[in-house]
Amino acid sequence: MSKRFAEFVERLLLVTGVALVAVYCLGRLEGWFSSRQALRAFDEVVAAQPGPERAGTRLVASDERVDFQLWSEKRIRDYKESLLVEKRLPWAVLAISKFGLRAPVFDGTDDLVLNRGIGWISGTARPGDAGNIGLAGHRDGFFRGLKDITGGDVITLTTPQEQSDYVVDEIEIVTPDRVDVLAPRGKASLTLVTCYPFYFVGDAPQRFIVHASLTRTVATSAIDVASR
Repeated sequence: MSKRFAEFVERLLLVTGVALVAVYCLGRLEGWFSSRQALRAFDEVVAAQPGPERAGTRLVASDERVDFQLWSEKRIRDYKESLLVEKRLPWAVLAISKFGLRAPVFDGTDDLVLNRGIGWISGTARPGDAGNIGLAGHRDGFFRGLKDITGGDVITLTTPQEQSDYVVDEIEIVTPDRVDVLAPRGKASLTLVTCYPFYFVGDAPQRFIVHASLTRTVATSAIDVASR
């Protein structure tokens, strides 16, 4: 190999490396910007609700950034790609302050939905309705933090009309065929579903189930910004 050819290859590799870094950085920037659109759109709908001191307010205060620290590389990549395709307004926003989680909730549980946020499980109560609301999320994405959830933790579900607080009262690990975990519990409830074990490689053999009971519901128009 001649010296000139070696220098050419070296420069080519350098330029390629710089280009890849630039593409990665632009992708991260685009992902961050696009990922906030759904939550901002939801916040705008909430802010438009009638009531005192509503203009420009947000129902669930939290950092606008998604914390990818515990996410798998594949889940981060799928999440960012989904933002370029999916533009639907979320039905609700799920928040767990213990993990700094604030995620949009969409209709359905297909890959596009779960890559972008939390999915509502068809056949369960809808957010804002009475019954048992079933929500699913990826164990290596938004629901990774559930590995540390404990009884008594508070989960907040906000729709444009109301904000509801649920307290975790039961956690169980079941097989995938245990659809009864989504059955009505005789009280207003929220059930979170994700795969288990959390760090299992491949298709996880079990499901991690978090049950929570409703403790408080407040109309969004009645929420005092200063009290949050």
